[in-house]
Amino acid sequence: MAGEEASDSKVSLRTFLEHLSGAGKAIGVLTSGGDAQGMNAAVRAVVRMGIYVGAKVYFIYEGYQGMVDGGSNIVEADWESVSSILQVGGTIIGSARCKAFRTREGRLKAACNLVQRGITNLCVIGGDGSLTGANIFRKEWSGLLEELAQHGEIDKEQVQKHAYLNVVGMVGSIDNDFCGTDMTIGTDSALHRIIEVVDAIMTTAQSHQRTFVLEVMGRHCGYLALVSALACGADWVFLPESPPEEGWQENMCIKLSENRARKKRLNIIIVAEGAIDTQNKPITSEQIKELVVTQLGYDTRVTILGHVQRGGTPSAFDRILASRMGVEAVVALLQATPETPACVVSLSGNQAVRLPLVECVQMTQDVQKAMDERRFKDAVRLRGRSFETNLNTYKRLAIKLPDDQIVKSNCNVAVINVGAPAAGMNAAVRSAVRVGIADGHKMLAIYDGFEGFAKGQVKEIGWGDVGGWTGQGGSILGTKRTLPGKFLQDIAQQMRTHSINALLIIGGFETCDRIKQSASGTKRRVFIIETMGGYCGYLANMGALAAGADAAYIFEEPFDIRDLQSNVEHLTEKMKTTIQRGLVLRNESCSENYTTDFIYQLYSEEGKGVFDCRKNVLGHMQQGGAPSPFDRNFGTKISARAMQWISMKLKESPGKGKRFVTDDSICVLGISKRNLFFQPVTELKKETDFEHRIPKEQWWLKLRPLMKILAKYEASYEVSDSGQLEHVHHRGHEEPAAI
Repeated sequence: MAGEEASDSKVSLRTFLEHLSGAGKAIGVLTSGGDAQGMNAAVRAVVRMGIYVGAKVYFIYEGYQGMVDGGSNIVEADWESVSSILQVGGTIIGSARCKAFRTREGRLKAACNLVQRGITNLCVIGGDGSLTGANIFRKEWSGLLEELAQHGEIDKEQVQKHAYLNVVGMVGSIDNDFCGTDMTIGTDSALHRIIEVVDAIMTTAQSHQRTFVLEVMGRHCGYLALVSALACGADWVFLPESPPEEGWQENMCIKLSENRARKKRLNIIIVAEGAIDTQNKPITSEQIKELVVTQLGYDTRVTILGHVQRGGTPSAFDRILASRMGVEAVVALLQATPETPACVVSLSGNQAVRLPLVECVQMTQDVQKAMDERRFKDAVRLRGRSFETNLNTYKRLAIKLPDDQIVKSNCNVAVINVGAPAAGMNAAVRSAVRVGIADGHKMLAIYDGFEGFAKGQVKEIGWGDVGGWTGQGGSILGTKRTLPGKFLQDIAQQMRTHSINALLIIGGFETCDRIKQSASGTKRRVFIIETMGGYCGYLANMGALAAGADAAYIFEEPFDIRDLQSNVEHLTEKMKTTIQRGLVLRNESCSENYTTDFIYQLYSEEGKGVFDCRKNVLGHMQQGGAPSPFDRNFGTKISARAMQWISMKLKESPGKGKRFVTDDSICVLGISKRNLFFQPVTELKKETDFEHRIPKEQWWLKLRPLMKILAKYEASYEVSDSGQLEHVHHRGHEEPAAI
C-alpha cells in the first residue's frame, strides 16, 4: 500500500511544459567567444521554444560587444528569423571578443540596454570565459541597477521590476574543454572534419609509404587529438594533459619502425596544438617531423588543420545536442527563481542535466592549474572519467606488449558479426581483438555470421590483422541476417572443435546512425523522405530533429488520415510565409497503408498551387560509407569494455570444462540513461517486442515533442526530469556512457 502511495505521489509530481508560462518574460540570446558548429541550432531552439511558451526573445548580435553597444545590436526575434539556419555552421548572430564587458563601466552600459527592453533572462552560448563573464554580470546585477538609478538612467520602478537576472549557459566549444558535460556543442562536427582529412591523407600516405604528423586544435585540452587518434588508430598521440614520459623520442621511433616492419605502409602521429612534455615545454609538429626524418629517414609531412575544424555544416549529433540544450535552457529560465544560481545545461549519457556554472568553471580551471603544476595524473582525472577511459583504451589498443610479457589465459574467445552491416562494426572488432590479445586470450574470427560459424569458417586473428580497420565501412568479417536457430547443433559442434570459451556478438536487431538528408531549394518545395530502421522510428525521429523537419511518421506513434490532413494544412500555412522548404520523414514500416507513395500523392494533391513535392527513399545508402567519428569511438570503447567483462567472467571460473549456466553469463552491453550497462538477455526478453524487433519502451520518444514544438505544433512535453541542479563532483560507481 505504501508503495502505491509513493507511486501516486510520483505521478502527481510530473511537470509538463504547459504548466510553465513565459508570458511577460524577455529572454536575450547571445553567442560569445570562438564559434562552433551547432551554435545556430541552439539559437534556433531558444528562439522557438521562447516564443512557444509566450516569452519575447531578443537576438544580441556580436556577443557581449553588442550587449554593451545596444541599439540595433539587440533585436526582437520572430519564428521565421531562425528558419533554415539549422544546417549552417558558425553563428548567424555573430560573436566577438569584448574588452569593454570586462570593465564595470561596460557592464553598466550592458545592464542599461537590457533593462530598457525588459530582458532579465540571459542564455549564453560560449566557452568558460563567456560563461564566467555572465555569472559576474548576474552577481553584480542589482548593484548595477542601483547605480543606473542614481545616475537617472533608469527609474526606481524599473529597478524593482527587473530586480534579478537569470543566467543559463550552453557550452559551445569545439575543444570539448569544459568539465561537467560529456560533449560540448561543435566537438562532434570538428571530429568529422578531422576524420575526413585523416581518411583522405591515409590513401596518399599509403601510396608513398609516408609518415604524417597531423596537428589538431586544442590549446589546453587534448580531447580532439585523443578521440581522433582512437578513431583512426594513430601510431602516437601528443596531449597537453598526458605528456609522454622521458625518453619518448626513442620509444616513438621504435614504435614507428615496428609498425613498418609489420608491413604497415603509413604512420599517423596526431598532435594537439597545446602538446607539452613533462617539463611543460611545447612539443611542436615540426619538432616531431625533424625527429622522424633524422632518426628513421622516413618521408614525413606535416598537416596543420587549423580553422577547417571550426567550419562546415554541423553534424547530426551537434544539431540534436544543440536543439535539446536550447530547449532545456528555456525551461531552466522559466523555472528559475531569484535564488537560483547560474547553471549550465549539459549532457550526461543521453540525458540533459543542469549543473552549477561556478562549479563547472572552477573544475575546468583546476585542470589547467594541475597541468601548470605538472600534476598530470590529476589533470586527466579532473577531465572526467570518459576522458580517462578514452586515454586508457587508446594506450591498450595502440601499444602491444611483447608476447613473452603477456600472461596467457589459455582461453579461446571468438568474435562474430550478425544482422545488417552497420558503420562502426569493424572498429568494434579491432578493439575486441586487441584487448583480448592484451588479456592473454587466443582470439578467433568467425566469418559470415552464424551461417559461416556452422560451416566452420573460424580462423585465429592477430594484432596486426586488424590494423586500419577503424575507418572501414560495412563488415570485414562478413555478416548475414540468418538467425542461429537452424544451425544450433553445427554451431555447438564448432564451439567444441575450436574450444571456444566465450563469444562476442557484434550486431543486433538493427544499428545505424547515418541520416543527414537536408533539403533546401529556391522554389517552395516539400521533400518526403523514407528512412530505414524496420519498425524502429529512431532514425526518422532523430533525423527529423537534426534536419528541422515538419513531421516524422513512425510506427511507435500511430497516425491516421486526420493527422496527415492537419500536417498538410500546417505546411500550406507555413509556405505562405517567407519559409520555402518543407521536410517530411517516414519510417519504412510505420504504416502498412499510408505508404511513402500515398503520402507523396496526398501532399502533392493538397499542396497544388502552394508547393510542389519530391520524394526520396534513402535505402541502403544509410548503411554504407565510412563510419562517423562517433560510431568509430563508440564501437571501440564499448567493445573494449565487453572484452574486459568477458576476461573477468573467464577469470572467475578457472579450470577446463566449466559451463556457464547463470543468467548473467549472456549479457547485452548498451547505454541506459547515463551509464554503460550489462543486462542479462533473460531480462531483456521481458522488455522486448519480438514481433517488431524493438524495445517496448524507447527512451528517445521523450524527445519527440521537441521536434513538433520546433516545427510550430502544440505538443505536451514532460520536464519532470529537469529542474534539479546536480553537482559536478557527484559521479556514482557506475560507468559513464560518455563518448
